[in-house]
Amino acid sequence: MRAIGLMSGTSFDGVDVALVETDGERIERLGPSGYHPYDPAARATLSRAVAETASLTDRTARPGILGVAEAIVTGAHRIAVEQFLAAHDIARSEIDVIGFHGQTVLHRPEVGLTVQIGDGEALARALGRPVVYDFRAADVAAGGQGAPLAPTIHPVLTFDLGLPRPLAVLNLGGVGNVTFIGEGGELVAFDTGPANALMDDRVARETGEAFDRDGALAETGRVHQDAVQRLMAHPYFELPPPKSLDRNAFDASVTDQLSLADALATLAAFTAASVARAAAQLPRPPAAWIVAGGGARNPTLLRMLRERLGAKLQTADEVGLSGDALEAQAFAVLAVRSLRGLPLSYPGTTGAPRPMTGGVLARP
Repeated sequence: MRAIGLMSGTSFDGVDVALVETDGERIERLGPSGYHPYDPAARATLSRAVAETASLTDRTARPGILGVAEAIVTGAHRIAVEQFLAAHDIARSEIDVIGFHGQTVLHRPEVGLTVQIGDGEALARALGRPVVYDFRAADVAAGGQGAPLAPTIHPVLTFDLGLPRPLAVLNLGGVGNVTFIGEGGELVAFDTGPANALMDDRVARETGEAFDRDGALAETGRVHQDAVQRLMAHPYFELPPPKSLDRNAFDASVTDQLSLADALATLAAFTAASVARAAAQLPRPPAAWIVAGGGARNPTLLRMLRERLGAKLQTADEVGLSGDALEAQAFAVLAVRSLRGLPLSYPGTTGAPRPMTGGVLARP
């Protein structure tokens, strides 16, 4: 099947688009990928929506700014697909299914609540193609964490690359997550802690930019180890996996009095420390680490990770994958798996009681 995957992560930067030909179990071909950025007004609205969802108890409710944000998300994804198809001269009729993750605004699996905004039914009507959406709800309803989901696809994406096992795939978006792939295909996955979210929020607040490009500001700053230690005292790091996080689970106010450069250096060190703590919770030390997501474009963060992990670490692009498109590719494959009733999550990835399928199909 020819599937398009769409991913808008917790960094609120934009929509990743990827085309994959797959049966849900093997990759037949990785097609082109693309990106549609959110403009500053959209990012500001999404940030406000997240801030106002803290007291939400009904995952279907869209009060106030949340309804506005959902319309923005749905519209941005429609435009992203239309521009992608036009850029690559692909007819809509050639696409069998679209995997639409939506924008996570609240993730509290401990109370059975995960909220991703984005109107899958409206997107299917607008694009005239079947859309699979709401990927996480079934897992959470069964008692799982509902995240991370991409680990199910990481063995599929890395199968033909000849990489050593055990292998760790580390995605550094707004929140970090790691996938451990054992020698025999054993899967363990969980959120490691913050990745880019805290750094991006500080940069946006002080400069209006979306992120610290190439980690340039962080590279000039000084790491305040006392602040890193205080941040690492969060009880999340002592929880056994599988476990997952809300984007706003961590309070970075301990760095508020630091200069921008020092704050970014300290928060990058915090991310690296949280990944190292996660590595200690894996079944065995990985033979290699593959890093994807926005954090893979931050040389300062990568340097800190190499120092902390003391292991071979390469970016997804260096091993022949697309670090930017990996999550979108995953949701293309997950959409096909959903159509076929195949598992999207496992006890070792989300803590679900059994392998779980999921997703909701919207027809045009």
